[in-house]
Amino acid sequence: MTFFLIIAAVLWGIGWLTGAPTRARWAMIGVLYLAVLIALFVLPEGHALRASLGGSLGEWLLIGVGAVIIVAYRAGLAALRNKAQPEPQTAEPQSEGTFRPAELDRYMRHILLREIGGPGQKKLKEAKVLVIGAGGLGAPVLEYLAASGVGVIGVIDPDVVEASNLQRQVIHTDAQLGVPKVFSAAEAMRAQNPFVEVLPYHRVFDESSMDMVADYDLVLDGTDNFDTRYLVNRACVTHRKPLIAAAITQWEGQISTYKPHENGPCYQCVFPERPADGMVPSCAEAGVAAPLPGVLGTMMAMEAVKELTGAGQGLMGRLVIHDALYAETRNITVKKRADCPICGG
Repeated sequence: MTFFLIIAAVLWGIGWLTGAPTRARWAMIGVLYLAVLIALFVLPEGHALRASLGGSLGEWLLIGVGAVIIVAYRAGLAALRNKAQPEPQTAEPQSEGTFRPAELDRYMRHILLREIGGPGQKKLKEAKVLVIGAGGLGAPVLEYLAASGVGVIGVIDPDVVEASNLQRQVIHTDAQLGVPKVFSAAEAMRAQNPFVEVLPYHRVFDESSMDMVADYDLVLDGTDNFDTRYLVNRACVTHRKPLIAAAITQWEGQISTYKPHENGPCYQCVFPERPADGMVPSCAEAGVAAPLPGVLGTMMAMEAVKELTGAGQGLMGRLVIHDALYAETRNITVKKRADCPICGG
Protein backbone atom coordinates (compact mmCIF):
# COMPACT_ATOMS: atom_id res chain seq x y z
CA MET A 1 0.00 0.00 0.00
CA THR A 2 2.87 2.37 0.83
CA PHE A 3 4.41 1.71 -2.58
CA PHE A 4 1.09 2.61 -4.28
CA LEU A 5 0.71 5.82 -2.29
CA ILE A 6 4.25 6.94 -3.14
CA ILE A 7 3.72 6.43 -6.88
CA ALA A 8 0.29 8.12 -6.69
CA ALA A 9 1.85 11.14 -4.96
CA VAL A 10 4.58 11.32 -7.61
CA LEU A 11 2.00 11.24 -10.42
CA TRP A 12 -0.06 13.95 -8.71
CA GLY A 13 3.05 16.10 -8.29
CA ILE A 14 4.04 15.69 -11.92
CA GLY A 15 0.52 16.70 -12.98
CA TRP A 16 0.65 19.75 -10.72
CA LEU A 17 4.05 20.85 -12.07
CA THR A 18 2.94 20.48 -15.70
CA GLY A 19 -0.38 22.26 -15.10
CA ALA A 20 -2.47 19.18 -15.92
CA PRO A 21 -6.19 19.48 -14.98
CA THR A 22 -7.34 17.78 -11.78
CA ARG A 23 -9.37 15.29 -13.80
CA ALA A 24 -6.27 14.24 -15.72
CA ARG A 25 -4.37 13.68 -12.47
CA TRP A 26 -7.13 11.51 -11.05
CA ALA A 27 -7.21 9.62 -14.36
CA MET A 28 -3.49 8.81 -13.99
CA ILE A 29 -4.10 7.50 -10.46
CA GLY A 30 -7.02 5.45 -11.79
CA VAL A 31 -4.73 3.86 -14.37
CA LEU A 32 -2.23 3.11 -11.59
CA TYR A 33 -5.02 1.46 -9.57
CA LEU A 34 -5.97 -0.76 -12.54
CA ALA A 35 -2.33 -1.72 -12.94
CA VAL A 36 -2.26 -2.80 -9.27
CA LEU A 37 -5.35 -4.97 -9.78
CA ILE A 38 -3.81 -6.61 -12.84
CA ALA A 39 -0.55 -7.24 -10.98
CA LEU A 40 -2.37 -8.86 -8.05
CA PHE A 41 -4.39 -11.01 -10.44
CA VAL A 42 -1.53 -12.32 -12.59
CA LEU A 43 1.45 -12.42 -10.21
CA PRO A 44 1.95 -15.59 -8.11
CA GLU A 45 1.82 -15.60 -4.32
CA GLY A 46 5.11 -14.55 -2.78
CA HIS A 47 6.20 -12.40 -5.74
CA ALA A 48 8.25 -9.37 -4.58
CA LEU A 49 6.09 -6.78 -6.39
CA ARG A 50 2.91 -8.34 -5.07
CA ALA A 51 4.29 -8.29 -1.56
CA SER A 52 5.26 -4.60 -1.89
CA LEU A 53 1.70 -3.70 -2.84
CA GLY A 54 0.28 -5.20 0.33
CA GLY A 55 -3.24 -6.51 0.78
CA SER A 56 -5.14 -9.11 -1.23
CA LEU A 57 -7.00 -8.67 -4.52
CA GLY A 58 -10.29 -8.59 -2.59
CA GLU A 59 -9.09 -5.81 -0.33
CA TRP A 60 -8.00 -3.68 -3.30
CA LEU A 61 -11.33 -4.28 -5.02
CA LEU A 62 -13.07 -3.14 -1.85
CA ILE A 63 -11.03 0.11 -1.95
CA GLY A 64 -12.17 0.67 -5.56
CA VAL A 65 -15.83 0.11 -4.67
CA GLY A 66 -15.49 2.64 -1.86
CA ALA A 67 -13.98 5.21 -4.23
CA VAL A 68 -16.84 4.68 -6.73
CA ILE A 69 -19.42 5.22 -3.96
CA ILE A 70 -17.75 8.49 -2.92
CA VAL A 71 -17.62 9.78 -6.50
CA ALA A 72 -21.25 8.85 -7.11
CA TYR A 73 -22.30 10.59 -3.89
CA ARG A 74 -20.48 13.81 -4.83
CA ALA A 75 -21.97 13.78 -8.34
CA GLY A 76 -25.47 13.28 -6.96
CA LEU A 77 -24.99 16.08 -4.46
CA ALA A 78 -23.80 18.46 -7.21
CA ALA A 79 -26.83 17.54 -9.34
CA LEU A 80 -29.18 18.33 -6.47
CA ARG A 81 -27.49 21.69 -5.88
CA ASN A 82 -27.79 22.62 -9.57
CA LYS A 83 -31.44 21.64 -9.55
CA ALA A 84 -32.02 23.92 -6.57
CA GLN A 85 -30.56 26.95 -8.36
CA PRO A 86 -33.10 29.55 -9.57
CA GLU A 87 -33.94 29.60 -13.26
CA PRO A 88 -31.92 32.18 -15.24
CA GLN A 89 -33.67 35.39 -16.22
CA THR A 90 -35.23 35.26 -19.65
CA ALA A 91 -36.48 38.13 -21.72
CA GLU A 92 -40.20 37.34 -21.83
CA PRO A 93 -42.34 39.38 -24.23
CA GLN A 94 -43.52 42.74 -22.98
CA SER A 95 -44.99 45.94 -24.29
CA GLU A 96 -42.52 48.19 -26.07
CA GLY A 97 -40.98 50.99 -24.06
CA THR A 98 -41.76 49.61 -20.61
CA PHE A 99 -39.31 48.13 -18.12
CA ARG A 100 -39.61 44.91 -16.15
CA PRO A 101 -38.68 45.09 -12.46
CA ALA A 102 -35.48 43.16 -13.26
CA GLU A 103 -34.54 45.78 -15.87
CA LEU A 104 -35.16 48.65 -13.47
CA ASP A 105 -32.81 47.03 -10.99
CA ARG A 106 -30.23 46.35 -13.72
CA TYR A 107 -30.21 49.91 -15.10
CA MET A 108 -30.68 51.78 -11.81
CA ARG A 109 -27.17 53.30 -11.91
CA HIS A 110 -28.05 54.88 -15.28
CA ILE A 111 -31.44 56.04 -14.09
CA LEU A 112 -29.82 57.78 -11.12
CA LEU A 113 -27.71 59.91 -13.48
CA ARG A 114 -29.38 63.26 -14.02
CA GLU A 115 -28.14 63.37 -17.64
CA ILE A 116 -29.71 59.99 -18.49
CA GLY A 117 -32.48 59.17 -16.02
CA GLY A 118 -35.55 57.15 -16.91
CA PRO A 119 -36.22 58.96 -20.22
CA GLY A 120 -32.64 58.40 -21.36
CA GLN A 121 -32.73 54.72 -20.45
CA LYS A 122 -35.98 54.42 -22.40
CA LYS A 123 -34.21 55.93 -25.42
CA LEU A 124 -31.46 53.32 -25.09
CA LYS A 125 -34.04 50.55 -24.90
CA GLU A 126 -35.76 51.80 -28.05
CA ALA A 127 -32.51 52.39 -29.98
CA LYS A 128 -31.07 50.29 -32.78
CA VAL A 129 -27.27 50.39 -33.17
CA LEU A 130 -25.16 48.77 -35.88
CA VAL A 131 -21.58 47.83 -34.96
CA ILE A 132 -19.25 47.08 -37.85
CA GLY A 133 -16.45 44.80 -36.72
CA ALA A 134 -16.43 42.36 -33.79
CA GLY A 135 -12.68 42.52 -33.21
CA GLY A 136 -10.50 44.61 -30.91
CA LEU A 137 -12.66 47.75 -30.93
CA GLY A 138 -15.93 45.92 -31.45
CA ALA A 139 -15.43 43.67 -28.41
CA PRO A 140 -15.74 46.35 -25.69
CA VAL A 141 -18.27 48.30 -27.76
CA LEU A 142 -20.59 45.31 -27.97
CA GLU A 143 -20.15 44.38 -24.32
CA TYR A 144 -20.97 47.86 -23.06
CA LEU A 145 -23.85 48.49 -25.48
CA ALA A 146 -25.44 45.24 -24.28
CA ALA A 147 -24.75 46.08 -20.64
CA SER A 148 -26.19 49.59 -21.13
CA GLY A 149 -29.47 48.20 -22.39
CA VAL A 150 -29.44 49.22 -26.06
CA GLY A 151 -32.56 47.50 -27.39
CA VAL A 152 -31.33 46.15 -30.73
CA ILE A 153 -27.66 45.66 -31.56
CA GLY A 154 -26.59 44.54 -35.02
CA VAL A 155 -23.03 43.30 -35.55
CA ILE A 156 -21.41 42.54 -38.89
CA ASP A 157 -18.03 40.81 -39.36
CA PRO A 158 -16.77 38.17 -41.84
CA ASP A 159 -14.05 36.63 -39.66
CA VAL A 160 -13.84 33.69 -37.26
CA VAL A 161 -12.19 33.69 -33.83
CA GLU A 162 -8.46 32.93 -34.00
CA ALA A 163 -5.95 32.38 -31.21
CA SER A 164 -4.13 35.63 -32.06
CA ASN A 165 -7.37 37.57 -31.42
CA LEU A 166 -7.63 36.57 -27.76
CA GLN A 167 -4.82 38.90 -26.63
CA ARG A 168 -7.17 41.89 -26.96
CA GLN A 169 -10.61 40.87 -28.28
CA VAL A 170 -12.00 40.18 -24.84
CA ILE A 171 -15.55 39.26 -25.86
CA HIS A 172 -14.24 36.00 -27.35
CA THR A 173 -12.86 33.00 -25.47
CA ASP A 174 -10.59 30.07 -26.18
CA ALA A 175 -13.63 27.81 -26.42
CA GLN A 176 -14.88 29.88 -29.40
CA LEU A 177 -11.86 29.32 -31.65
CA GLY A 178 -13.06 28.77 -35.22
CA VAL A 179 -16.52 30.20 -34.48
CA PRO A 180 -17.63 33.24 -36.52
CA LYS A 181 -16.95 36.33 -34.42
CA VAL A 182 -20.49 37.63 -34.76
CA PHE A 183 -21.95 34.44 -33.26
CA SER A 184 -19.32 34.31 -30.51
CA ALA A 185 -20.04 37.95 -29.63
CA ALA A 186 -23.81 37.45 -29.80
CA GLU A 187 -23.59 34.53 -27.35
CA ALA A 188 -21.57 36.60 -24.88
CA MET A 189 -23.92 39.60 -25.18
CA ARG A 190 -27.06 37.54 -24.63
CA ALA A 191 -25.44 35.90 -21.62
CA GLN A 192 -24.55 39.33 -20.25
CA ASN A 193 -27.99 40.85 -20.81
CA PRO A 194 -30.99 38.72 -21.87
CA PHE A 195 -33.11 41.86 -22.32
CA VAL A 196 -31.37 43.02 -25.52
CA GLU A 197 -31.82 41.73 -29.07
CA VAL A 198 -28.66 40.88 -31.00
CA LEU A 199 -28.65 40.58 -34.80
CA PRO A 200 -25.43 38.93 -36.10
CA TYR A 201 -24.43 39.28 -39.77
CA HIS A 202 -21.58 36.94 -40.72
CA ARG A 203 -20.39 38.70 -43.87
CA VAL A 204 -18.28 41.53 -45.24
CA PHE A 205 -19.70 45.04 -45.17
CA ASP A 206 -19.76 45.86 -48.90
CA GLU A 207 -21.88 47.75 -51.42
CA SER A 208 -24.75 45.31 -50.88
CA SER A 209 -24.71 46.06 -47.14
CA MET A 210 -25.09 49.83 -47.40
CA ASP A 211 -28.89 49.86 -47.22
CA MET A 212 -28.93 48.03 -43.88
CA VAL A 213 -27.64 51.26 -42.31
CA ALA A 214 -31.07 52.77 -42.93
CA ASP A 215 -32.57 50.37 -40.36
CA TYR A 216 -30.43 51.67 -37.51
CA ASP A 217 -30.26 54.89 -35.48
CA LEU A 218 -26.49 54.94 -35.03
CA VAL A 219 -23.47 53.22 -36.62
CA LEU A 220 -20.17 52.43 -34.90
CA ASP A 221 -17.21 51.53 -37.11
CA GLY A 222 -14.39 49.54 -35.54
CA THR A 223 -12.96 48.01 -38.71
CA ASP A 224 -9.26 47.85 -39.51
CA ASN A 225 -9.10 48.79 -43.19
CA PHE A 226 -9.65 52.07 -45.02
CA ASP A 227 -11.76 50.68 -47.86
CA THR A 228 -14.46 49.58 -45.42
CA ARG A 229 -14.21 52.82 -43.42
CA TYR A 230 -14.85 54.94 -46.52
CA LEU A 231 -17.73 52.69 -47.56
CA VAL A 232 -19.34 52.85 -44.09
CA ASN A 233 -18.97 56.62 -44.13
CA ARG A 234 -20.65 56.85 -47.53
CA ALA A 235 -23.54 54.69 -46.32
CA CYS A 236 -24.04 56.85 -43.22
CA VAL A 237 -23.97 60.07 -45.26
CA THR A 238 -26.45 58.61 -47.75
CA HIS A 239 -28.90 57.58 -45.04
CA ARG A 240 -28.22 60.57 -42.76
CA LYS A 241 -27.08 58.44 -39.82
CA PRO A 242 -24.52 59.52 -37.21
CA LEU A 243 -21.26 57.59 -37.31
CA ILE A 244 -18.83 57.00 -34.45
CA ALA A 245 -15.52 55.71 -35.83
CA ALA A 246 -12.24 54.83 -34.17
CA ALA A 247 -8.93 53.31 -35.22
CA ILE A 248 -5.90 51.95 -33.38
CA THR A 249 -2.32 50.89 -34.06
CA GLN A 250 0.50 49.93 -31.71
CA TRP A 251 0.10 52.40 -28.79
CA GLU A 252 -2.14 55.07 -30.34
CA GLY A 253 -5.79 55.45 -31.22
CA GLN A 254 -8.20 58.10 -32.47
CA ILE A 255 -11.96 58.58 -32.33
CA SER A 256 -14.57 61.04 -33.56
CA THR A 257 -18.28 61.35 -34.28
CA TYR A 258 -19.30 62.24 -37.83
CA LYS A 259 -22.65 63.94 -38.53
CA PRO A 260 -22.57 65.84 -41.84
CA HIS A 261 -26.40 65.99 -41.82
CA GLU A 262 -26.00 68.29 -38.78
CA ASN A 263 -23.29 70.39 -40.46
CA GLY A 264 -20.42 68.39 -39.00
CA PRO A 265 -17.68 66.75 -41.06
CA CYS A 266 -17.92 63.25 -42.45
CA TYR A 267 -15.06 60.75 -42.17
CA GLN A 268 -13.76 61.66 -45.63
CA CYS A 269 -13.71 65.34 -44.74
CA VAL A 270 -11.13 64.52 -42.07
CA PHE A 271 -9.29 61.81 -44.03
CA PRO A 272 -9.69 62.87 -47.68
CA GLU A 273 -7.44 60.22 -49.21
CA ARG A 274 -6.65 56.63 -48.45
CA PRO A 275 -3.02 56.32 -47.26
CA ALA A 276 -0.63 54.63 -49.64
CA ASP A 277 -0.08 50.92 -49.10
CA GLY A 278 2.37 50.32 -46.28
CA MET A 279 2.09 53.83 -44.83
CA VAL A 280 -0.31 52.78 -42.05
CA PRO A 281 0.45 49.17 -41.04
CA SER A 282 -2.31 47.02 -39.61
CA CYS A 283 -2.27 45.59 -36.09
CA ALA A 284 -1.24 42.24 -37.58
CA GLU A 285 1.80 43.92 -39.15
CA ALA A 286 2.81 46.42 -36.46
CA GLY A 287 1.33 44.95 -33.27
CA VAL A 288 -0.97 46.54 -30.72
CA ALA A 289 -0.96 46.88 -26.92
CA ALA A 290 -3.71 44.63 -25.54
CA PRO A 291 -5.64 47.23 -23.46
CA LEU A 292 -5.57 49.92 -26.20
CA PRO A 293 -8.65 48.69 -28.12
CA GLY A 294 -10.37 48.43 -24.74
CA VAL A 295 -9.68 52.11 -24.09
CA LEU A 296 -10.85 53.32 -27.51
CA GLY A 297 -13.70 50.82 -27.75
CA THR A 298 -15.02 51.89 -24.36
CA MET A 299 -14.82 55.51 -25.51
CA MET A 300 -16.88 54.54 -28.57
CA ALA A 301 -19.53 52.94 -26.35
CA MET A 302 -19.55 56.02 -24.10
CA GLU A 303 -20.08 58.32 -27.08
CA ALA A 304 -22.85 56.03 -28.32
CA VAL A 305 -24.69 56.26 -24.99
CA LYS A 306 -24.33 60.06 -25.06
CA GLU A 307 -25.45 60.25 -28.67
CA LEU A 308 -28.55 58.15 -28.02
CA THR A 309 -29.59 59.85 -24.78
CA GLY A 310 -28.51 63.42 -25.59
CA ALA A 311 -26.24 63.56 -22.54
CA GLY A 312 -23.22 65.86 -22.45
CA GLN A 313 -21.23 67.02 -25.47
CA GLY A 314 -20.39 64.61 -28.25
CA LEU A 315 -17.33 64.45 -30.48
CA MET A 316 -18.79 66.03 -33.61
CA GLY A 317 -16.14 68.43 -34.94
CA ARG A 318 -13.44 67.03 -32.66
CA LEU A 319 -10.90 64.29 -33.30
CA VAL A 320 -9.54 62.79 -30.08
CA ILE A 321 -6.08 61.21 -30.30
CA HIS A 322 -4.98 59.02 -27.40
CA ASP A 323 -1.30 58.12 -26.94
CA ALA A 324 -1.29 55.25 -24.45
CA LEU A 325 2.50 54.95 -24.33
CA TYR A 326 2.85 58.42 -22.78
CA ALA A 327 -0.68 58.68 -21.33
CA GLU A 328 -1.50 61.78 -23.38
CA THR A 329 -4.79 62.70 -25.02
CA ARG A 330 -5.17 65.54 -27.56
CA ASN A 331 -8.21 67.16 -29.17
CA ILE A 332 -8.05 68.41 -32.75
CA THR A 333 -10.81 70.56 -34.23
CA VAL A 334 -12.07 69.18 -37.55
CA LYS A 335 -14.50 70.85 -39.94
CA LYS A 336 -16.78 69.98 -42.81
CA ARG A 337 -15.14 70.44 -46.23
CA ALA A 338 -17.18 72.14 -48.92
CA ASP A 339 -15.31 70.18 -51.60
CA CYS A 340 -15.80 66.79 -49.95
CA PRO A 341 -16.93 64.33 -52.64
CA ILE A 342 -19.17 62.52 -50.15
CA CYS A 343 -20.94 65.22 -48.12
CA GLY A 344 -19.86 68.52 -49.73
CA GLY A 345 -22.26 70.78 -51.58
